[in-house]
Amino acid sequence: MDKHNLSQEIFDTLKNRIIQWEYPPGQRLTEESLCSEFGVSRVPIREALRMLEDSKLVDKVPYRGCTVKQPDLNEIHHLYDVRLALELFAVEQLARQGMDQPAWQRLHQTWNNLLAMDALDELDTAHLARQDELFHETLAQATGNRVMLELLHDINERLFFLRMHDITTVERLVQTCQQHLHVLACIQAGNVTAAREAIQTNIAFGRSNVETALKEALIQTYLKEQSEFA
Repeated sequence: MDKHNLSQEIFDTLKNRIIQWEYPPGQRLTEESLCSEFGVSRVPIREALRMLEDSKLVDKVPYRGCTVKQPDLNEIHHLYDVRLALELFAVEQLARQGMDQPAWQRLHQTWNNLLAMDALDELDTAHLARQDELFHETLAQATGNRVMLELLHDINERLFFLRMHDITTVERLVQTCQQHLHVLACIQAGNVTAAREAIQTNIAFGRSNVETALKEALIQTYLKEQSEFA
């Protein structure tokens, strides 16, 4: 494997650990420890850390390596602003031009099936978070605009930890399912105004839980750290 591919592989591994909070905010990532873990030289590790810094997942500290970034509430709301703009455009395009029926049907069946669940323990929150992410990215993909899809995917990766702490009750799952199914119904009906209102309601619903989800994520991280040192 060449150095670029090795750096990319290490970057992907570290990024997944960060967005799933296996590395809590503030945790140090040093070249020495990562070289030892991955069994590689400093060159691919240094490149992987640079990529994490470019992705705004870590802060570089001179002579001390990197630390996982603390969540910034203002930045999170800015991400939601951009996400809303992208998704309003996506559903408007789909309502005007139509959506590939097999893709529409898959989304409809997935969220209709989830609506029939009566207990969250049948499905873990990480899976629910990925399904929610997939719903929104499938809509973006259906427009055929690859640039928009890439932008939305980047935003979703940075918001993933919040999604994991969002759909944590049966009530929120039911509401999310109903909102997604309503978005799909508006697209199918070709109702542009209703589709825009539906996606705006859905995104605002998740955004309203940001502070609670962030606090919950920080508490669980703290409790996990305490149990490891106990």
